[in-house]
Amino acid sequence: MLIVIAPDSFKSTATAAEAARGIAQGVVEIFPQATVKQIPMADGGEGTAEVIAQTLAAAQSGPGVEKIELPTTDARGRLTTAHYFLHGDTAYIDVAAASGLPAVEDDLDVRHADTYGTGVLIADAETRGAKHIVLGLGGSATVDGGMGIITALGGAPLDERGLPLPKGGAPLVVLDAIDTAQLNIKAAALKYTLLADTTCPPLHAASMYGQQKGASAEDIPLLTGALMKLCEVTGIDVEREGFGAAGSIPVGLTWLSSLLYGSESNISLEPGAHHVADVLGLRSLLADAKASNQPALIITGEGAFDEQSLTGKVVGTIAEIAEDADATLAIVAGRMDSPEPKGALSAQLSQQGTMHEQLKEAGRAIAEKFSASLA
Repeated sequence: MLIVIAPDSFKSTATAAEAARGIAQGVVEIFPQATVKQIPMADGGEGTAEVIAQTLAAAQSGPGVEKIELPTTDARGRLTTAHYFLHGDTAYIDVAAASGLPAVEDDLDVRHADTYGTGVLIADAETRGAKHIVLGLGGSATVDGGMGIITALGGAPLDERGLPLPKGGAPLVVLDAIDTAQLNIKAAALKYTLLADTTCPPLHAASMYGQQKGASAEDIPLLTGALMKLCEVTGIDVEREGFGAAGSIPVGLTWLSSLLYGSESNISLEPGAHHVADVLGLRSLLADAKASNQPALIITGEGAFDEQSLTGKVVGTIAEIAEDADATLAIVAGRMDSPEPKGALSAQLSQQGTMHEQLKEAGRAIAEKFSASLA
């Protein structure tokens, strides 16, 4: 019997690895002889780079993984420290590391928040030999269309008078051109793989995600207009699926890469959870179990399961993988705000005891339900 435990993080209460460990301890109490694999997941949000790096570091072959930590700026322009991971010539970077919400929750200003600090990480990675950037887009505090990154790489958004725009997304409403005379060509010309957890287009980026970044009712139409102007200048379709991720970072970076290469051949936008699942070998693991006729259970989870959980998030991706492999799906959540998919098992955390104890209890409950289904 194969039991795979592949949760997302539970927001601020447990990392994906901590969640997997807690659930696993409950599972083995019921199935001590089963093959239990802990495979912490991510979908392009905070922690994605680390999840991938841990898997690569555990591999027995290939180059090692180096954690790079350096000074940069947060989304409000304040000095901070952030890290990324370097594996051979590929750098794994989370936008949330430098430009994420947690660092600026005490001082939200979505109009002027920018991704400059993420651009600093990208530029640094190039100096260390990176040729490929895998950029997790989730968890940003910004709606700047990636202009902060481009500014950090030497570009300059200008108004119609040729004057540089102030930082942030709101000033883009008067964007006229982007000056590339001082562009860091080496960093701008890297290969980019962007990992998104949403299919939102730029047109709806502010209305869908602006509020959680501190946007007021007045800010949202302003930021929407700014992103529409950015799309006009860069030639990106305002309704292009997924390009609203992380305040529309794909808009700026796709324009930049296309400018240098004449096409989008060197940049791609992928569903983050699918990319991570492939890197971690999740599909092949379950396919092997199916081929050998082993009963298989795959347990995933997150802080709150709702109607959005099955669209681009970890839980939805695991549900698809389970269906393809004829494995039983189980969901552990802090809150079950929507019914689980047909045929799936579920357990809601009790809110009693430590987080580890709750996860262990939920793992045990799932295992008991699975055992009953086999009887």
